[in-house]
Amino acid sequence: MKIALARPDITQAERDAVNEVLHTPHLALGPKLAEFEAHIAQFVGTRYATAISSGTSGLHLCLRAMGIQSGDEVITTPFSFVASANCALFEGAKPVFVDIDPATWNVDANAIADAITPRTRVLLPVDVFGIIAEMDTIRTIADKHGLYILEDSCEALGATYKGKPAGSLGDAGVFGFYPNKQITTGEGGMIVTNNDQLHKLVISMRNQGRDDGMGWLAHARLGYNCRLSDINCAIGIVQMKRIDDILGKRHRVAEWYQARLRDESRVSMQKIPVDCRISWFVMVIRLNDDYTSQQRDNIIQSLRNKGVGCSNYFPPIHLQPFYVEQFGYKRGDFPICEALCDRTIALPFHGQLTEAEVDTVCQELRNLL
Repeated sequence: MKIALARPDITQAERDAVNEVLHTPHLALGPKLAEFEAHIAQFVGTRYATAISSGTSGLHLCLRAMGIQSGDEVITTPFSFVASANCALFEGAKPVFVDIDPATWNVDANAIADAITPRTRVLLPVDVFGIIAEMDTIRTIADKHGLYILEDSCEALGATYKGKPAGSLGDAGVFGFYPNKQITTGEGGMIVTNNDQLHKLVISMRNQGRDDGMGWLAHARLGYNCRLSDINCAIGIVQMKRIDDILGKRHRVAEWYQARLRDESRVSMQKIPVDCRISWFVMVIRLNDDYTSQQRDNIIQSLRNKGVGCSNYFPPIHLQPFYVEQFGYKRGDFPICEALCDRTIALPFHGQLTEAEVDTVCQELRNLL
């Protein structure tokens, strides 16, 4: 693509940091791991941060640490990357979906209470596209029913809700560092929490179930290899030292898009609540209801033919084939989510986009509309 959909913000400093690690014997479980964790914990304001191999593995480990078992239920949103629901399936639990707010595109917090059953154990809100879910309402519901909150902040590093950082608002939060995220480590993620017991368990489970002080071949519980190498952590350390610059560049690109599309009546954007500060992850627009999903798909293909990277973002989780097969979901089950998913277009978005490239994207989009 002439204009890429996404691109990591990597400089010579990250390359030098990787090279430095390669000149040491500490490629895994070395000093860079603890240093990276300390950077994230300080940034988010939590007592603990645990680096893991991906945001997906972080969500999974947190649910295990929260005691999720077969037959339990985890309430979440159908408008997300599929991992936020799959993590419940990994443990034999059922993801229970609640439809979304049509303005913010986050889970409709006011509808969560109606989805709670005696099997509900965890509320798993997703901070969609860098906007934090309505956490005050979610916390009130969780406290009333004695439920954990697992905050999926994989798309929201740097966002705040009433001044509190993403990831710090639940019992645990998870970030993802895939190359299209605000910061990247290539592959990787981070669990943040203030809960001593959750922290102890995820530390153990990410490293084959070992507890502190145990030998390499001793295992206190079922665990996994969810470690993040010092090579990845070295990249993350430099990214965190540059995070204000990285987020600032992404914000600047978002402002260019907003200025050019604000008066375009055929599209709308995600609403940013007044008590939230967005951390820009993607630039997703919604075509208005006059457009069908097929017309949306045609526009995406036409943009690609012109060298503009773009995609739909997201398909509804409940209509993924294996969810339909396993749970019998069908169109109409979550109509607000489905109407949005039929009409989303993710436009090119990263911090290195030029204003001229944004002009080109917006003009091509207008022409196709």
